[in-house]
Amino acid sequence: MRLVYFGTSEFAEEPLRRLLKTGAQVVAVVTQPDRPKGRGRKLQPPSVKIVAQESGLDIEQPEDPNSDSFVSTIEKYGPDTIVVVAYAHKLGPRLLGLPQKGCFNIHPSLLPLYRGAAPINWAIIKGEKITGVSIIKMNERFDAGEIMMQDSIEIREDETAG
Repeated sequence: MRLVYFGTSEFAEEPLRRLLKTGAQVVAVVTQPDRPKGRGRKLQPPSVKIVAQESGLDIEQPEDPNSDSFVSTIEKYGPDTIVVVAYAHKLGPRLLGLPQKGCFNIHPSLLPLYRGAAPINWAIIKGEKITGVSIIKMNERFDAGEIMMQDSIEIREDETAG
């Protein structure tokens, strides 16, 4: 099964590594463009880009993942599915409709709780005792697709988001 992986932050590294370890056919990785960081404002690659480079994968870094030209680029990879983890852009209907088997998002909360950004932080701020991870089949609403799988984990008293 041909898979295109969308992710950016450190949180997205481990799912990509695990997919590769299982032998998944990751045909491309899509991540945010390199951005200036630190005191020197030196361009830094997203964490996922480094993992993709180490694995010899094709890397795409669009400014607008929903642009016609970029959707055409993804179309050329012929993905059967798209997996999204901590990408920070909403995928539009053309991308969502592209893969035959659908698009799936790995989200770090027990959806429908804590949709959107910083769900781990919000679970801790709100004093939750349990959080988890959800895998959803994506639709056009943010973090609101059909829940395919969930797993929970206890939040310890000394837990922080970092």
